[in-house]
Amino acid sequence: MIQRSATSKILQLASVFKSIAITGPRQSGKTTLVKTLFPDKTYLSLENPDTRRYAIEDPRGFLKRYESGAIFDEVQRTPELFSYLQEVLDQSQEPGRFILTGSNNFLLQQNISQSLAGRIAILNLLPFSSIELFGTENAAPDENELIFRGLYPPIYDMGIPPEDWFPNYFRTYIDRDVRQIKNITDLIVFERFIRLLAGRTGQELNLTSLAVETGVDTKTIQSWIGILESSFIIYLLRPHYKNFNKTLIKRPKIYFYDTGLVCSLLGITSSDQLSFHPLRGSLFECLVVTELLKKRTNAGKQINLYYWRDKTGHEVDVIVDQGMSLLPIEIKAGKTINSDFFKSLTYWNKLSGEQSGFIIYAGEQEEDRTTGISVANWFNFMKKDI
Repeated sequence: MIQRSATSKILQLASVFKSIAITGPRQSGKTTLVKTLFPDKTYLSLENPDTRRYAIEDPRGFLKRYESGAIFDEVQRTPELFSYLQEVLDQSQEPGRFILTGSNNFLLQQNISQSLAGRIAILNLLPFSSIELFGTENAAPDENELIFRGLYPPIYDMGIPPEDWFPNYFRTYIDRDVRQIKNITDLIVFERFIRLLAGRTGQELNLTSLAVETGVDTKTIQSWIGILESSFIIYLLRPHYKNFNKTLIKRPKIYFYDTGLVCSLLGITSSDQLSFHPLRGSLFECLVVTELLKKRTNAGKQINLYYWRDKTGHEVDVIVDQGMSLLPIEIKAGKTINSDFFKSLTYWNKLSGEQSGFIIYAGEQEEDRTTGISVANWFNFMKKDI
């Protein structure tokens, strides 16, 4: 089994909180991880119709049977259970008693906030990070191959070709999760919407444009965006508020949590196609942004990533808000350093009066410039503490 970076944080949380909830997309490895970390706890999947019916129809009897603790998988399927779980947890000070997992963040968070606030810790588990898979290797993995394959565990654990796995994963996602969140009647239109969104990876979210191309109204698009967010298909990178007396762009940028899924939605059938694909730069940017997200979520930290753009077209791909300071990051898919790489960070530093920033790119050469801007290989950068 591949060692997950979130292991130490999950065990630490389980030692102080009465219960912990691990959320994340389907097939991100939640079940495998909690079974490994808590082998003495009884495991129950609430996807099982018989188990789910028991939990819904007799929640007191169900929890009484597992009063010493258990793992409840896909617990968002039984919202009725949460109020009774609160009562059980309040009767004991034992930490780490119940381990909950769920693949729908909206439904799980809604039930937790209503019934288990203050009693439970929440950690998001995303698919593998590059460091989890290749952290012991000196050379960076081939970025085109990694973008194409994505980082979902079954592709590596079971050796399933991505061109076979992703279409089936996507079909299952629509049939199960989408219908659970909202009864969308025209799934063909919804699927077309997701494919259009894949072509906008790394771009600003324009609801009006999507509505026109999809053939629905903007309120529907907004609702569908919420569905994709809550089920960990897409992530919206919000703009940073600091404006330096400039008028800022206020729309978020769209990223998918996994580049392999984007490639599948775009009809990319091999990593070789990426070398000349017009969206290669956006896909590489998506890879880096999601890797930065995983560094935060695996450590159980709040997401502190933003982007910055003014209406004159100046942009910084990622702003890391470190509390007392802002770290600007530019992401470049090229393998050769050139002067254009530095334009955005030079402009940012002039505005802010700082001398800092990183250029993360696909090449191997690394530099520390006198301007305070450093150039780093993307994989090596993920090993840094930021």
